[in-house]
Amino acid sequence: MANKETGKKVANAGQEVGEIVSRSEQFIENNKKNITFGIVAIAILTGAILAYNYLYAAPKNKNAAIAIFKGEQYFMKDSFNLALNGNGVDYDGFEYIIKQYGGTKAGNLAKAYAGICYYKTGDTDSAIKHLKSFKSDDDNISPAITGLIGDCYVEAGDTKQGISYFEKAASKADNDFLSPVYLKKAGIAYESLQQYDNAIKTYTAIKEKYAASMEAMDIEKYIVRARLSAGK
Repeated sequence: MANKETGKKVANAGQEVGEIVSRSEQFIENNKKNITFGIVAIAILTGAILAYNYLYAAPKNKNAAIAIFKGEQYFMKDSFNLALNGNGVDYDGFEYIIKQYGGTKAGNLAKAYAGICYYKTGDTDSAIKHLKSFKSDDDNISPAITGLIGDCYVEAGDTKQGISYFEKAASKADNDFLSPVYLKKAGIAYESLQQYDNAIKTYTAIKEKYAASMEAMDIEKYIVRARLSAGK
């Protein structure tokens, strides 16, 4: 359900070309902050469920799995500070879990959760640090985390670096679900830098390579906007 809602949100983001052109600057400002939070959360939770199948093999792993459970509940309720730092009673926080159980799968998972929490609370430096320390070979989780690092850089004002991570995430995923999301983010970021030729190239890649994706449904509007801004 979350995946469909995220897809619909992205698909409905387009406006009529004339309106988009006249409000281009504000549109870019709004969209650069629109991270694919639902995609990341679902991907990480899926990884958590799979990880739990192995976490109970050893006592330390079992303790780590128990420790992270309440943090996930706070996380799903958007109680990010509590998820990060604990409640002072029966939960110590993702930061504690990372330090105490860093070598376990739950400890690794806590790095991803902590990174998202820091992003949501505006601490992009800490978010980038934790997200970069998270390790995963999963075809969905890895690109999602890479893309979120890109969001952190854009939010911090380093749009060029953010673009590099969006493009890396799209390449890692190489599928109709994630790749066009990050290519679209890269295109919007290029427009914010007035690099319209790069934006056109990026949007066109969605149109040609990921034609079956939700993003491709209205990508022509973005291509037209970038061309008009470039004077073409």
